[in-house]
Amino acid sequence: MATRADAIANVREHFQSGQFLRELDRRVGYQTESLNADKADALRAYLVENLQPAFAELDFKTRLIESPTGRGPYLIADYQEDAARPTVLTYGHGDVVDGMVGEWRDGLNPWQTTVKGDRVYGRGTADNKGQHSINMAALRAVKQARGGKLGFNAKFIIETGEEIGSPDLREVCEAHREELKADLFIASDGPRLSAERPTIFLGCRGGNRIHLDVNLREGGNHSGNWGGVLANPATILANAIASLVDGKGRMKLEILKPPPISNRVRAALADVEIKPTADEPQLAEDWGEVGLTAAERLYAWNTLEVLAMSSGNIDKPANAIPGKANAVL
Repeated sequence: MATRADAIANVREHFQSGQFLRELDRRVGYQTESLNADKADALRAYLVENLQPAFAELDFKTRLIESPTGRGPYLIADYQEDAARPTVLTYGHGDVVDGMVGEWRDGLNPWQTTVKGDRVYGRGTADNKGQHSINMAALRAVKQARGGKLGFNAKFIIETGEEIGSPDLREVCEAHREELKADLFIASDGPRLSAERPTIFLGCRGGNRIHLDVNLREGGNHSGNWGGVLANPATILANAIASLVDGKGRMKLEILKPPPISNRVRAALADVEIKPTADEPQLAEDWGEVGLTAAERLYAWNTLEVLAMSSGNIDKPANAIPGKANAVL
């Protein structure tokens, strides 16, 4: 009788043989940058040339779903073993952020995998080609251990626009509600607490973009001739931001804060330590909401972050009061 240990043994063999890394390397080779309009063919090819045959080997039926607004397509994969058994739905995305060729440490090529120590580098290895590749490899290992059976039904939805905000995901899911119906949803995307500790998130905070624009006039005006009598949009913008969040990252408006953290949540986070690795930024001291642990600030609280600011020309500043100032929070 097949056991969990048999499936794990299959997984180890799959990794140690190099087959998994070869599969991942082929997937990383697709330059699926959804931010770049000229990569539309790569997005489609990733689904058609790579994932559809891979799912077929696992006995999944697949079909492409076109984006309602003409963005990158979606792939729905369906494996039905027994209608009486539960169904697991899994999410993934095949698109990646800009490859940033020539900017990687040690001259690494973003479009191929490179193994350094116990890490694998390449665009998409950690977001999200690596994750859905792992999920597919796990299904293969279980089927091998169980004589070709999973013991449950499985579905995948793979999109190609996550890195641009998943513009059509809601519409596609609503339009295919019955096709995507499942008993359990598992999405493998996001960080782990540490490399040594597997992590399951039961939810995560969302995000809202806030654009602050102060547009007073076209062009700049000499500060010597106009200083003190012209409103400065950069000063107005800086004070607007300062009215929302203070100099230690603490939100000043109650309406921006979440409800008080419950004892149940505090207990769940009690043994969660936020420990950056050597190549990650170290935590700031005395930053964020007072009275909370780092884990509570990160996983149980809201935050207001300035993502970008602009006014005048920072590289070649003129002696002029700018006419505009902009920020994204």
